[in-house]
Amino acid sequence: MTNQTMMRSALTNLQSNMSQMAKLQEQASSQKLINRPSDDPTAAASAMAIRSEQRATEQYGRNISDGNAWLTTVDSALSNSSALLIKIRDLTVKGANDGALSAPAKEAIALELESLQSELLSEANTSYLGRSVFAGNSDAGAAFTATFDFTGQPGATVERRVSSGTTVRVDADGAAAFGVGDDSVFALVKNIVSDLRNGTNIGSHLTAIDAHHEAVLGQHATIGARHAEILRAGEVNVEKSVSLESERSNVEDIDLAKIVLDLQVQQVSYQTALAVTARVLQPTLMDFLR
Repeated sequence: MTNQTMMRSALTNLQSNMSQMAKLQEQASSQKLINRPSDDPTAAASAMAIRSEQRATEQYGRNISDGNAWLTTVDSALSNSSALLIKIRDLTVKGANDGALSAPAKEAIALELESLQSELLSEANTSYLGRSVFAGNSDAGAAFTATFDFTGQPGATVERRVSSGTTVRVDADGAAAFGVGDDSVFALVKNIVSDLRNGTNIGSHLTAIDAHHEAVLGQHATIGARHAEILRAGEVNVEKSVSLESERSNVEDIDLAKIVLDLQVQQVSYQTALAVTARVLQPTLMDFLR
């Protein structure tokens, strides 16, 4: 064992100690276990996979938030429509009592029914962020025209992906809820007003009003079920986000107390190695001859 061999071995060990100490110092300052893929290729791959899943989960969260807003808007519009139909039915019952109503009283009821029809059409044309919530993916801006024609297309729905394998429809079928053209609830109210002014008894329209009200309630129940589904998806999304962040932290983040302790131990080890090396590698006659 020559002095040169001892010096080479000592320098190698000192360099290894310095490298380990530098790594610990970098981890302590960056608060990360992995600062470059070469630090731990397996952990780096796991961290990249977790972060990719986190980005997807964040997007699902945004989709859920948007879908929840759509369904809340639809729910409110259907609730208001149901209340309006109840008022329309009450006024129709009142207007059907021909013997107790004067012509001015019937005209007052007709005017109120026209106002309710306008409100009902407005509810059917409710929009969210400029898009009709009752006309699927139509870009017409309104689900129903002034002549009660429906602008949506069959099967053209609006959906939001809330997880890797689940989508939720967030719009409502305006044609199913309100009818179309002459068969729509708007045309029905128009006919009631016309009959009321012409002196025709309007009691026969009550069955049709009830049928339209049932259609609105049916769509409302469907929207309620979808709303519950998207709220559950939101809860699952939050839980998954927390879980993924925990996984990421376990892979990437340091235990600061442990790192500081390891760094102190490494510093002591390095100082000891320096002292021992200085004592072992004493000058020889060859050093002076050089």
